[in-house]
Amino acid sequence: MAEYLLEMKNMSKSFPSVKALDAVSLKIRAGSVHALMGENGAGKSTLMKCLFGIYNADEGEILLDGKRVSFKNSKEALESGVAMVHQELNQALKRSVGDNLWLGRYPTALGFITREGVMREKTLEIFGDLGIEVDPDTIMSKMSVSERQMVEIAKAVSYNSKIIVLDEPTSSLNDREVEHLFRIIEKLKSRGCGIIYISHKMEEILRISDEVTVMRDGRHVATERAKDLTMDKIIRLMVGRELTERFPPKNNKIGEVVMKVDRLSTRYAPIRDVSFELRSGEIVGVAGLGGAGRTELLESIFGLCEKKSGSITLHGREVANRSPREAKKNGFALLTEERRANGIFSILDITDNTVISGLSKYRAAGIFLDESKMKKDTQWSIDSLRIKTPSRATKIGTLSGGNQQKVILGRWLLTEPEVLLLDEPTRGIDVGAKYEIYQLMISLAEAGKCIMMVSSEMPELLGVCDRILVMSGGRLAGELDAKSATQEKIMELASRFA
Repeated sequence: MAEYLLEMKNMSKSFPSVKALDAVSLKIRAGSVHALMGENGAGKSTLMKCLFGIYNADEGEILLDGKRVSFKNSKEALESGVAMVHQELNQALKRSVGDNLWLGRYPTALGFITREGVMREKTLEIFGDLGIEVDPDTIMSKMSVSERQMVEIAKAVSYNSKIIVLDEPTSSLNDREVEHLFRIIEKLKSRGCGIIYISHKMEEILRISDEVTVMRDGRHVATERAKDLTMDKIIRLMVGRELTERFPPKNNKIGEVVMKVDRLSTRYAPIRDVSFELRSGEIVGVAGLGGAGRTELLESIFGLCEKKSGSITLHGREVANRSPREAKKNGFALLTEERRANGIFSILDITDNTVISGLSKYRAAGIFLDESKMKKDTQWSIDSLRIKTPSRATKIGTLSGGNQQKVILGRWLLTEPEVLLLDEPTRGIDVGAKYEIYQLMISLAEAGKCIMMVSSEMPELLGVCDRILVMSGGRLAGELDAKSATQEKIMELASRFA
């Protein structure tokens, strides 16, 4: 029997103008969790896509159970026992949970697809084994991101996989769901599975991992036992320098009320009778469990959810915000939670993605666009946010998730909003890039902007925000001063109406 369940030796991969992988090696033991860490653009996802058959490596070899393999596509990888749960979910949202679980491999008998009852039975068997309480007949679009994430994990497990790659699996999960995921991982470990766990959440890495590999700039930096690592050492390995503080110092001065939300309720989303104020120079966090209405609150302010009652005022003037277009004209901006689904235009380049929310200001001679101004503003965004990209003409879909997020943030900053609504702005972003986004948020607050930030990471809310609104069951359960708030107080309020 081979010492390692999986070996990737001297893997190299180049794209136009960039070498994404430079002779990277990775070894995974059976029954272990091996964390893969690095800044956005370090090459983690590229390495895993080479393993999963999405990319063909330029050099290197892959050994599975001691035998050399080279998967031409993801189907071959799955059939050989290698599964991957991607950070950005790509599901058939108009189909049921059961359809998504068995898509491309419906259970058959004598060459015919078996009855739906058989498929449902098999689905419930898998869910029961993993402790997932989801009806197989539910349409995917009606489920939360966290529920869809758990379905994707169940799908990976259903292949009886030897190797399961989890790319930022907890980015959409609340604390309760994270604990459930960790129980599933322990069960898989006991069956001899090798888990490759990609995450930027260092507390999780140190808790759940057996070994940790750190990558930087497409190269292997170190592989060490998790118990020999500290957060400071991981950061130093990832960024190549000391990062003495997790959160930047704050000097923002809170001024007068800019936005007021009064008894806001929505027609279809679960927002009921929510009231609060937002002041100039203030960063207000929004906390809560999954399904509490955090995202819906931001979307209702931005005109994505139809208002049933209540009002929104800006500088004492009521604004209707009946649509995102109207909200944008009124000085609002929304960075959405799911950047791939409703944030980026993946087939367009960085310039198009950067300027698309403010095309009117680039008009020249009535119908033409001023390309030089578009390029200048895009370059400002790239430089200011330190976006890692070969050029402005690079397709945004080829960038890492964190760099895609920076492009979208730059897009909205160019509209010069008064109220910036950020839904999980650091989701799937490495510690160095997080610090840069925190600095940017604080700088905007110092300039008098109002910021609302939804986050599932309580240390982030406590470290960056001035106040924290806690949502529960679509209602505002309470409001805390960030200086005196604790994770326990936030959780107590988050469970109030749940």
